[in-house]
Amino acid sequence: MKKITSVLLASAMLGAALAGCGGNNKAEDTANTDSGAATNTANSGKTADMPKVGVAIYKFDDTFMTGVRNSIDSAAKDIATVDIVDSQNSQPTQNDKVDLFITKKYNGMLINPVDRTAAGVIIEKAKTANIPVVFLNREPLPEDMKKWDKVYYVGAKAEESGTMSGQLIVDYWKAHPEADKNGDGVLQYVMLKGEPGHQDAELRTTYSIQAIEDAGIKVEKLAEDTAMWDRVKGQEKMAAFLGSHGDKIEAVLGNNDDMALGAIEALKAAGYFTGDKYMPVVGVDATAPAVQALQDGTMLGTVLNDANNQGKAAITVATLLAKGETPTKDNVGFDITDNQYVWISYKKITKDNVADAQ
Repeated sequence: MKKITSVLLASAMLGAALAGCGGNNKAEDTANTDSGAATNTANSGKTADMPKVGVAIYKFDDTFMTGVRNSIDSAAKDIATVDIVDSQNSQPTQNDKVDLFITKKYNGMLINPVDRTAAGVIIEKAKTANIPVVFLNREPLPEDMKKWDKVYYVGAKAEESGTMSGQLIVDYWKAHPEADKNGDGVLQYVMLKGEPGHQDAELRTTYSIQAIEDAGIKVEKLAEDTAMWDRVKGQEKMAAFLGSHGDKIEAVLGNNDDMALGAIEALKAAGYFTGDKYMPVVGVDATAPAVQALQDGTMLGTVLNDANNQGKAAITVATLLAKGETPTKDNVGFDITDNQYVWISYKKITKDNVADAQ
């Protein structure tokens, strides 16, 4: 009798479980159906007439690219339907996203490449499918850009940002004789670099130091290492620099704000930015956290990498191409160089003109 009761009880429980599962699937199906209906309704009228643009960002948790992504999303509202996806800092993943855009027969693509050298493959795919492609923030190789007349690039010239970074240090060095801690007339510095081989990392590094030397200041590199654009890695590398060189360091240059902010955290832990113990630190991007650091007096300066206008220009160009139109200065709002390049200018930002970045 106990066995029969147990079997019946188990059967009842199993039936309830199955009923529950069936109920959940039905609810999901209903939700999916409702969602589809909502999407179809939203796509009616004006939205249905908008070109569809697939946007692949190299990774969503990059501070600067988050600003660009938000700009794209905002600027697209009245001109295009956008599908913005995360490539998770993986080129194979991004290639899969591009394949999906092509399969869905999108009218245009906007790609922030994980690896600039992989742009050629993406261009070949886009050309075969006759889907115009705009690259953003990471410039493809010149020979790849020449593969098709429906390929454009929107970004900023990295050498310009490097020069401005160096000039920020020059201005401080000349205005503050005490910056030369050992009085030898030589600027001893450390450099936090971005991704190895990335054109922005290489050019910002080279041109920042060149700008300092062009101003007549002798330099000595105490240390240089890559922190992969990352704040935590920047803090770790700076802590290591301090462990090796301590107070010999007279300036810190970061290829971007996140690494510079990480360096500032390490410097704080070492007693800097209290009393008269100060270290000039510069970055690039003028992100919101960097602007706050400028106001707090812990970051000397940064260079505005205009995320808003990069995103706006990029989606505008991609939309025009997707509609079969030719981008011009009049319909994009920015000069177009060599019929393929839209350059967004940088700007030096310090505490004195921080409002320009805000």
